[in-house]
Amino acid sequence: MKRNGTREAARARRRVGKWGGWVPLALLTLLLGACAQREEAEDVGAEAALAPDRVEPLPGSPLDTIPGTHWTVRDWQILEEKVRWAAAERLDTLPLGEGLGRLGETFVGTTYTPATLEAPGEEHLVINLRELDCVTFIENMLAMTWLLRNDGAEILADRAAAMRRYEAYLTALRYRDGELSGYPSRLHYFSEWLANNEAKGLMALRTEALGGLLDEEPIVFMSEHRDSYRQLADDAFFAAIQEIEGRLAGQPRYYIPENRIREVEQGIQNGDIIAATSTLDGLDVAHTGIAFWHEGRLHLLHAPLVGKTVELSELPLAERIQEISGQDGIMVARPLEWPGERAR
Repeated sequence: MKRNGTREAARARRRVGKWGGWVPLALLTLLLGACAQREEAEDVGAEAALAPDRVEPLPGSPLDTIPGTHWTVRDWQILEEKVRWAAAERLDTLPLGEGLGRLGETFVGTTYTPATLEAPGEEHLVINLRELDCVTFIENMLAMTWLLRNDGAEILADRAAAMRRYEAYLTALRYRDGELSGYPSRLHYFSEWLANNEAKGLMALRTEALGGLLDEEPIVFMSEHRDSYRQLADDAFFAAIQEIEGRLAGQPRYYIPENRIREVEQGIQNGDIIAATSTLDGLDVAHTGIAFWHEGRLHLLHAPLVGKTVELSELPLAERIQEISGQDGIMVARPLEWPGERAR
């Protein structure tokens, strides 16, 4: 299999360390977090607190639910507060990426929790603004930005309508072709998440235009680690994931090697979606975040495992990727305005 020399060197660093060989799979979960390998989520209960600058919780359990929905009172409270704040700040008048970045900044300090979508029971649309992983951070910032720009704070007066609208945005992003039809319909591999959302008119891929290289590595991580995904005990789900992986093998994807990120960063804007490519065999993406310019350099606004809260990366993106042995480059996509009807 042909690989870029930089990528092969990064993979070698990934495999060889103080263990003298392959890093144990259990440790990979800690290193890569929910964005690379999704495991069954723990019940965090009362530990799921809002970030320090969030509104005070309503009385009762932080997991109080709103009857007939998958929402908690905290989730609704956070959504309402954020959309009203964003409307007051007129973020809807800014370019989409600028508004998205400023909204994402207000979530700095929010609890990081891995595998937030791995809820018990059958696949359903998970709403969780109290805790975020690296992918759900992006999804919720985009959904909230579209809600603000398309529907405005006025929709909050009708809670049921606002919930339905927000759910529609999340479903469009999270599921293949915007259709929730069981576990395999979720866009588990982030490179497919990007490509499918481009096909739906929700974003534009930028990696190839920035000089990205073709990545020919097959994507087979889920099928090769079946025991790490409780849903894949179902033979039909497992077969569906294998079929998806086979289809992805025929779809070209591009990445910018870690040693070229600095030279292309001027082509990346605030609010662009960043996917850090993985050095782990069979896995396309190890981490995700939102591009954010800070003090003249491009940084990453993201929900990382290290630190366990949403943060703006201390290092610029180029240096950050080079510091992490499990990552060897990036993919870039630019969010677009919601292509559907506007409610106002």
